[in-house]
Amino acid sequence: MKEIVVLSGKGGTGKTVVAASFAALSRSKVVCDCDVDAADLHLLLHPTVRETHEFWGRPVAEIDREACNGCGVCVDLCRFDAIRHFRVDPFACDGCGFCRHACPLDAVTMRPNPAGQWHVSESRYGPLVHARLRPGAENSGELVAALRNHARKMARERGAEYIVSDGPPGIGCPVISSLSNASLALIVSEPSLSGIHDLERVLAVCRHFGVTALVCVNKHDLDEEATRRIEDQCQREMVDVVARIPFDAAITEAVAQGVPVVEFSDGPAARRMAQLWDDVAGALGEGKQAHARV
Repeated sequence: MKEIVVLSGKGGTGKTVVAASFAALSRSKVVCDCDVDAADLHLLLHPTVRETHEFWGRPVAEIDREACNGCGVCVDLCRFDAIRHFRVDPFACDGCGFCRHACPLDAVTMRPNPAGQWHVSESRYGPLVHARLRPGAENSGELVAALRNHARKMARERGAEYIVSDGPPGIGCPVISSLSNASLALIVSEPSLSGIHDLERVLAVCRHFGVTALVCVNKHDLDEEATRRIEDQCQREMVDVVARIPFDAAITEAVAQGVPVVEFSDGPAARRMAQLWDDVAGALGEGKQAHARV
C-alpha cells in the first residue's frame, strides 16, 4: 500500500484538481481529503455518506458565575485574552486549562468542544474519507491524523494499492500531519513569484521529514520564465519536475460541472494528468499497469 499526498505551498494552484484526477485514474485506492479547513474534493467526486463521526477539538474553559467571586486571577493569567467580564470567548480560548488550575474557588471547568464531523463515504471513484469543520473551528493535525488512520485501516481491509490524499496548502501543522510516513509527496506549483517562494518552503518541510517529493508545474505556459526558475530550483535541490500541465479552459469547465478533468475532456491538460499519474505510479515502482480509468 502506497500513500500519495498531493500538496501545494499555497492555495489555488490546482492541487484538488490533480488529486481528483488521480482518484479517477488509479485502479485500487482509498481517497482521503486532508484539507479539512477547506474540504472541497467531495465537490468533484460526489460521494454518498455512509458513516458520520463527531470530531472533538480542544476543550474550552467555562466559568461558573455562581461559584466565581470575581477575583480576576483567571483574567490576569490568560495569555490569549479569552476571558472578558468573567466570561470565556470560546473562539479565543486555546484550551490550555491554566485558568482551571489557577482558580482558587474551582469555578472553572473544561467542557468538551464539538469542532466538526468526519465522514466515510462511497463514490464511483472508490471510498472517500473526509471531514467538515464547524464555522470558526480550528483546523488541527489531530483531525488530519484521524482521517489518515481510518483511510489506512480501510485500505488494509479492502486490499487497496493506494491511498490518494488531497493535502492542505502551506507548511503548518495539518501539512506535517498529512506528510507523516507518506510514501511520496507530489507538490503542485504555479509559475508566479508567490508560487516559487511557497514551493521552497514546502520542499523544505518534505526534506525535513524525509518524504520523497516530486513537483509538477500547473499552467506552466502562463509564465515560461517563472517555470524555468522553478525547474532550476528543483534541479539544485535534486527534486524531479515530473510534469508541465498547460493552461486549459477545460479544467474550469470540468470544475463547474463537478467532475475530474480526466473524465470530462481529452484535451491537453487531461492527457498530461494521465501521464502524470503514470509517472507518479512509476516513481513508486508500480509501472503503467496502475493507470486505469474508471
